Amino acid sequence: MRAAKEREYGRSTRRLGLGLSSHFLLLFWATWLTRGAFLLFGEKVRLPQSVQMWLRYAPAAALGALVAPDLFLAGGEVAFKPELVAAVVVMVSAAFWRNPWAPFALGMLTLVALQNAFPG
Repeated sequence: MRAAKEREYGRSTRRLGLGLSSHFLLLFWATWLTRGAFLLFGEKVRLPQSVQMWLRYAPAAALGALVAPDLFLAGGEVAFKPELVAAVVVMVSAAFWRNPWAPFALGMLTLVALQNAFPG
């Protein structure tokens, strides 16, 4: 079955005239155009102010996209998890205290206490 799929993939790429080196070149250009062009052109190319404003939120959005599934899902199902309660404690404590250690300590204490209270 796998050999048949590999042969079919080979036929479809040959039909397009794309070999492995062409794929690498396409990936290189796609990467360069989306990332490298800004580094190369530097200050010559200015993004509009509205785009710059929205890009400021990209790191927080990426972090949220990485963390949210672990907080809300257990085995593909929405379930109560101690990590979610600890995350809420961290967000509330970070909003009230400027000390960077307070959210860390309170979140870890909450997580350990809940994991011991609700094992498994």
